[in-house]
Amino acid sequence: MTIDINAIASEFTEQLDRWYSLPETYDNELDRQIHEWYANPPQVWPKRPYFSPSSSKACPRELYVKATGAKKDAFPKQPHQGRWQEIGTSIGDLIQRTVLAMERNLPGCPFRFERNADNTPMFEDFAKKNHRVEHNGQTFYLYGTTDGIMEYATEDGEILRVGLEIKSKQSTPSKTSLYSMKEAEEGHRKQCVAYSIMYDVDYFIILYVNASKKSWNLTEEEYAANPDIRAFGFEITDADRNELLDFFAEITRCVNAGTPPSLDLSRWTFNNFKTACAKSLTDDEFAILKAQVKRALKSSLPDWKKQAYYEAFEFIREVREGLDGGNDDEGEAV
Repeated sequence: MTIDINAIASEFTEQLDRWYSLPETYDNELDRQIHEWYANPPQVWPKRPYFSPSSSKACPRELYVKATGAKKDAFPKQPHQGRWQEIGTSIGDLIQRTVLAMERNLPGCPFRFERNADNTPMFEDFAKKNHRVEHNGQTFYLYGTTDGIMEYATEDGEILRVGLEIKSKQSTPSKTSLYSMKEAEEGHRKQCVAYSIMYDVDYFIILYVNASKKSWNLTEEEYAANPDIRAFGFEITDADRNELLDFFAEITRCVNAGTPPSLDLSRWTFNNFKTACAKSLTDDEFAILKAQVKRALKSSLPDWKKQAYYEAFEFIREVREGLDGGNDDEGEAV
């Protein structure tokens, strides 16, 4: 059977649009069932050492200090950031309920969630697991859960397992426009590679849902150019899986050997162990980092990237100054 996963991804958005174009369907039984499932979800705790699929594109130094037991940052955040995160989570919940509702109430819909033996859907708490990996002489676990493993029914009646990853966009309607969004983000694809290993799935759909809309009323042409949902399908190969496992195995080797990998400032924004990373740097590593930032500031990088590098370096410098009481040479600004 020839599988066109991009066509399946397009069909997924078509089914979602078909559903949301209809009058609202109330399904009290479905809502009761969902609440009953979540009233007593399975409890699965991580086995160590482990990596989360969401860390597939993380800074190697961050993963290293996390694995060695460093304390996670607990910085206060701006209130809108907290709402941003919660809205993103709610969007995932919304789509999951919608897929369940389409299965029950949308005739001809070829998508449904795979089920566990107890009939719970294969997503979130009901799919959470530890997956043991032995790779390049290292042993570790992939721990976490997926937004969903779906079953897609082909026209010939065959069932194809397809993973689902749901991502939100919230800043502007253009984020999901045909002009601005050409493909799925690399970090999101790598996250799906980890899930493919955990759940033995070769095909994935990444669905982007934009909470920001261009307008309440849109012409067909406007909606076609500025849709608020975009889906990208792709096949995950053994080469993809090996590349990711090589990365995690190397971090594990570094942890076992006590040789920390380099800090990657390009992945600093969502680094949850900034303080631990800053404290772990040697003087030589700090000097190398300083030279890298100086080069970045003189480069043709866009101003926002230069600012991000500068702010990251300043944070690291201030943390290190706090460790040694201040050092005029080390504290020299870039």
